[in-house]
Formats: sequence, C-alpha cells, structure tokens
Amino acid sequence: MATERTLIIIKPDAMEKGALGKILDRFIEEGFKVVALKMFRFTPQKAGEFYHVHRERPFFGELVEFMSSGPVVAAVLEGEDAIRRVRQIIGPTDSEEARKTAPNSIRALFGTDKGKNAIHASDSPESAREEICFIFSGLEMV
Repeated sequence: MATERTLIIIKPDAMEKGALGKILDRFIEEGFKVVALKMFRFTPQKAGEFYHVHRERPFFGELVEFMSSGPVVAAVLEGEDAIRRVRQIIGPTDSEEARKTAPNSIRALFGTDKGKNAIHASDSPESAREEICFIFSGLEMV
C-alpha cells in the first residue's frame, strides 16, 4: 500500500459540539500523521467554489449555507492507504445510516443527519490533490 495524503474538514456542527479534539485524536490513534492544520470560516463564495462538484444538486444551496455558518478545521492527513481508510473511519454520508451500519464511525458519533454529518473527507486521489491545494499552500504543510 502506498502512503497518501487526504483532506478532512471538521464541519460547523462538529465544531459547535466541541468534537474537534476527539475527531483529531481518532485519526492520530489510527496512525495518521497530521501534516497541515488550519481553522477558518468559509465565505459563501469560497464554500461554493470548494463544493463546485455539487453545484447542480438540489442540496447545493443548503450545503454552502451550512459550511459558511461557523468555523471549520481542515487537516491534511498522511498515511498508508489514507483516502480509503479515512473514508471508512468517517462512515456513511448519512449520520443516521452510519449509526446503524458503522456505529463507531465519526459521523455516527458526531453527525446529526445527511447534511450535518460532522466531517468532509476527500473521496479520491484526484479530489484529495485538488482539495488540499484549495485549502493549503505548500508552505503550510510539514
């Protein structure tokens, strides 16, 4: 297996619940190295640019509004088979489904529903590269 880098964003709902430390600890305990970390607040424009792949979907407006509603924390995680493993740890998109099928997943533990699901994670090597570059400059990664 190859060492990969992937992006996670701890969403406003998880930040409001005070879950930041628990979520980051989970990835560290799973053996991931945090190579970049940043707290910020998306503007609606930047949230729309980040989630451009969903522009034609009916939930796009709600997603942009939610992601710009409060602070988020983005991190670049590095590890073996990182993209697949991180997606497994976060669980299904719908937090209600995650509670049934992956009860120890991040979305089961900290998410509310399909929209407010605590965390974003890149879903492919291509999206990981694009998303990491959108959030971080090369100087911000160690």
